[in-house]
Amino acid sequence: MSAHCKIGVDGGGTKTECILLNAEGVIIAQHLAPGCNPSQIGPASARAILAEALDALLLKAKAEHAPLIVTSTLLCMAGNRTFWRETADGLTNFGVITTCDDSLPVLELATHGAPGLVLHAGTGSFIAARAPDGSVHYAGGLGWKLGDPSSGYDLGRRAIALAMLELQNSPLAAGLKYSPLVTALQAHTGLTTASAHSLFFYNDSAANAQIAAFAPMVIELATQDCGPAQQVLADSLTDLARQADAVIHRLFPQPFTKLPCGVSGRILNSAPASFALRSLASKLNWPVELQFITTAPIEGVRRMLLAGR
Repeated sequence: MSAHCKIGVDGGGTKTECILLNAEGVIIAQHLAPGCNPSQIGPASARAILAEALDALLLKAKAEHAPLIVTSTLLCMAGNRTFWRETADGLTNFGVITTCDDSLPVLELATHGAPGLVLHAGTGSFIAARAPDGSVHYAGGLGWKLGDPSSGYDLGRRAIALAMLELQNSPLAAGLKYSPLVTALQAHTGLTTASAHSLFFYNDSAANAQIAAFAPMVIELATQDCGPAQQVLADSLTDLARQADAVIHRLFPQPFTKLPCGVSGRILNSAPASFALRSLASKLNWPVELQFITTAPIEGVRRMLLAGR
């Protein structure tokens, strides 16, 4: 006898995580694949990664379980919504396929279906909110070309620009030392001058990845009280806070006390970022209770599948 099951996918810029639930809601198979954001790797590669991940998930499940019938699939994906809807329409044998933004699983973890919002910053950044009437709203997430404040790319870009300005000013000529931010950038790229960095970042095909990959070092330096790194983090977080402030005032105009506000992603959960975000929330008088989320988004996908959302 065939067993009915459901598939959930969290497809982001860093990884694509898939789960298979049986009729009782228990995870019976999981699969992890590379990131599939079409804005980063292109549409053809994004489609291929998703298709291969789904096939690998079913292959794992069928090796240990009776024949399976997939009744529904939930795709929570980063990137263009129309692209993923069209991609889903081309898939067969995966039941009723629902597509949504990858922000919704994180929102689920933050609010459990109640009114509230979530701020997320990792590879990309976004703000998602569930209004008192149950409607879901989305802000940010424009991608690296148009600006994702507090994302890995945004932190890296700001820090590299600041370090290059310092290199242009040549403090060594005045007998001064470069800041730790400059030293870290030189170690990261293997380049020493502002002109060499400019040539690389504007001409090399690997430049974007190098920019985003510099973000962890910026956070580490901010933790070590490096002034320039702390300034970069503060500026980037302030831009994200402005987006969040607009969402809060638009969707929650009536007085709220302790409105759930999830904080998600490795950047916002870092010590210097969480400290700065608490300060900004207090300064802006947000009627929220910040909840720092470390649970993986795929758990939010699982909960959405069980709740039928």
